[in-house]
Amino acid sequence: MVITYTPSGLFIGGHHVPGSGRSFHVDNPADGQIIATVSDGDATDAAHAVEAAAAAATGWARTSPRRRSEILYTAFELMLRNRRELAELIVAENGKCVADADAEITYAAEYLRWFAEEAVRNDGTYTHAPGGGTRSIVHRQPIGIAALVTPWNYPAAMVTRKIGPALAAGCTVVLKPAAETPLTALRLAKILSEAGVPDGVVNVVPTTDPAAVVSTWLQDPRVRKLSFTGSTPVGRLLLHQAADRVVNASMELGGNAPFIVTRDADLDHAVAGAMVAKFRNSGQACTAANRFYIHEDVASQFAARFADRVSGLRVGPASDPDNQIGPLINAEAVSTITDLVDNTVHHGARIAARATCGIDSRNGYFYPPTVLVDVRADADIIGHEIFGPVAPIVTWNDERTLLDYVNNSEAGLAAYIYAGELQHALRLGESIQAGMIGINRGLISDPAAPFGGMKQSGLGREGGHEGLHDYTETQYLSVDWP
Repeated sequence: MVITYTPSGLFIGGHHVPGSGRSFHVDNPADGQIIATVSDGDATDAAHAVEAAAAAATGWARTSPRRRSEILYTAFELMLRNRRELAELIVAENGKCVADADAEITYAAEYLRWFAEEAVRNDGTYTHAPGGGTRSIVHRQPIGIAALVTPWNYPAAMVTRKIGPALAAGCTVVLKPAAETPLTALRLAKILSEAGVPDGVVNVVPTTDPAAVVSTWLQDPRVRKLSFTGSTPVGRLLLHQAADRVVNASMELGGNAPFIVTRDADLDHAVAGAMVAKFRNSGQACTAANRFYIHEDVASQFAARFADRVSGLRVGPASDPDNQIGPLINAEAVSTITDLVDNTVHHGARIAARATCGIDSRNGYFYPPTVLVDVRADADIIGHEIFGPVAPIVTWNDERTLLDYVNNSEAGLAAYIYAGELQHALRLGESIQAGMIGINRGLISDPAAPFGGMKQSGLGREGGHEGLHDYTETQYLSVDWP
């Protein structure tokens, strides 16, 4: 695939700069072909990025909320104006199908619009002290330079979900995108610059040595915020580092979302929701349905209808716009999922459906969408975040046992419930240890809602009103009032 934007370097101080002189290749997971060569940042480059962010910090913090709002809204409009180019970048470096890439641009841009609106609503309070004699003023200040670390699975949305609130609050940022997908982040930095973001407010350092770059940022006393999206093990390591300097940390970590269908659910509606919750972005989403719990009275019907839909999915590269399922991100992902499925089948599960994959995995990182039935509740695949197009089905008949199954996980990011009676669905939802619950719908992400998890799925929230607050410090002024 030909892409029209090929950055020449890191993005620091409002410009592309060559960095350390090293570089790395970005390839297309659909065919393994190199699509770009990107400057490979190191600790020195990371330090330069902080210098640029620090030089711009005071001016950006003092910029009026209305002006920050206008700039973010302009960036929103520029994203939509350049949606085809951005979608082509995502397809090329991430491999997702055209429809998924286009949908991501819409979703990503909405974060800029939402936080453009929130920038002028960073509310505080003015109150009389209960004991009299003073007035209390509480307001929110920008927290300072924010270090942002984003994953490869949503290379646009994960960037705007962090940069949007940071800029709305008045923070400057240093961003490390995933090495697999740096091009979209670099293009978004340029769009923000074109929208009027001053030089140094947004800085991007792609790297194949993330430990060196992020450690440099966390050791710098001017960096006061860390926002990370990625795996739980890496999140734990970063929290340890952040603790050394008591850096404010937000973590959006791994998921293991249950998808529950009750005996009175509308099965056609549940199957349609399962297709979205499981196979969007080829299953490579932290919110993806990971384990399916279907009531035994409807399990065979659900599995048959689900299997029929899955077997008809078109798998292949995005060069064919009719393809619905693209490649996984790399060969390791294919190998991991292959081993999980083989092990599950070895222990008694059956493959109820598998889409036809006409692409040799040696020419791209493809794995066919697969439905597994007769899966044990304690199977290894149930405890793993699959991060791919595989749906293991477990049956249940007792709600207390079901909740034990569902909550027996260190992850608590998302869950999905399909039930005929809304009150029943809500009672189930309130009993599930997860930060986000989809009730009779397979898509839960919304820029206007707080995105985040419980337990080891993370700390803090992105999106909604809470997303802005995560980039602020609360200050209280006590005013003498005789």
